[in-house]
Amino acid sequence: MARRLNIQNLQEQLCIHCPDPTAEERLRDTNQELGQKMVRQENWQELAQIIRTADAARSLTPGSMPVAELISYGARADVVTAAEHAISEIEEKSSRALLDGIEDFEHVLEASPDDYAVACIVAQAHIDIGWAWRGNGWDMEVAPRNRDAFAAHFERASEIIAPFVERYPDSPLVAATHCAQVSGPIGKKNDVADKYEHLIDLNPNNPRPMRAMGNHLLPRWFGSYDQLELEARRTAARTEHIWGAGGYTWVQFDAISCDDTACANLDLPFFIDGLRDILTRRPNAYTANLLAAYCANTIGQGYSGNDEADHVRAQISDCTEWIVREYLTELHPMIWAHAAHGFDNNIRIRSPHKFAASGREDALRIMASLFKSEIAAGNRIVFTDKGPRATIA
Repeated sequence: MARRLNIQNLQEQLCIHCPDPTAEERLRDTNQELGQKMVRQENWQELAQIIRTADAARSLTPGSMPVAELISYGARADVVTAAEHAISEIEEKSSRALLDGIEDFEHVLEASPDDYAVACIVAQAHIDIGWAWRGNGWDMEVAPRNRDAFAAHFERASEIIAPFVERYPDSPLVAATHCAQVSGPIGKKNDVADKYEHLIDLNPNNPRPMRAMGNHLLPRWFGSYDQLELEARRTAARTEHIWGAGGYTWVQFDAISCDDTACANLDLPFFIDGLRDILTRRPNAYTANLLAAYCANTIGQGYSGNDEADHVRAQISDCTEWIVREYLTELHPMIWAHAAHGFDNNIRIRSPHKFAASGREDALRIMASLFKSEIAAGNRIVFTDKGPRATIA
């Protein structure tokens, strides 16, 4: 009861619009559902055409998610979900379920051997299933059977996508699929960086490959701390016309959230300049929520006891205040909830409603602390399309 009253008090002190779902979530769901629906109808020809059109146009949602990738994700969702379920409850009687869906996809690919959109869907399905077999544990914790299945699916993905890499060098979807494949068990250090550079250059407005590259350049994967810093600076230089210093920030974004040494080595002024440049160039609600939640939750709650890294974290966490005061106009709870879990793409969400509620509570508490002096003076904080305003309660 006390917890409920506390949240109710925060809601009375902070008046902020909380769209459910947000415009970004609606657009993502619409595109994913389109892909899922067309596969269920076995309308592969039209599906492939829609994906190729979105890919050629470099279409992105306001939150910078490629539309072609969203449709492709929806297209393979049923098969991947069924495989994940079968893997989690693996028994002889369910082993058939692991093969049925992906074999159907392979038959579609046989019927359309020259269609890169179909090839990407099937290759990505193999990649997703491969990761389902492996899980998120350390390599030494993975059972031999699971490791072998992981490798087998990635090898098949390589066979599928390889012929299209040279034939469609200007396709972001092909490049993204190739990056996902080379970031698996057979990835090589130099190959991964080169493939990500190519993908970034194909659509520099999309920050997601920058974030993924930074993570995969950590020593635990395919790089080194020196290479991470070098590629972050090179990316900033190549994308300066779009992001200013933001390219450096995007590359370091996920890497420093999970690695103390990367965090301690960060060029902090350059990183913070990048935060400002990103928001100057993308002053929308999604980006403001993403960066505020990242600074407050992902970084601000990630103290590890490493003095150098924690010093950097404290200064990044302090950026939350100016981001909220200058750019936040509405609240996106799912972003805050994901930020609290380090933006782990593999996190299992049993109840989306409860997950979003946890993000909303985190955000309200953090914002109440930012405006504590105004609230203590008897004011209510109202978020408008121009940002937060203090009004007499």
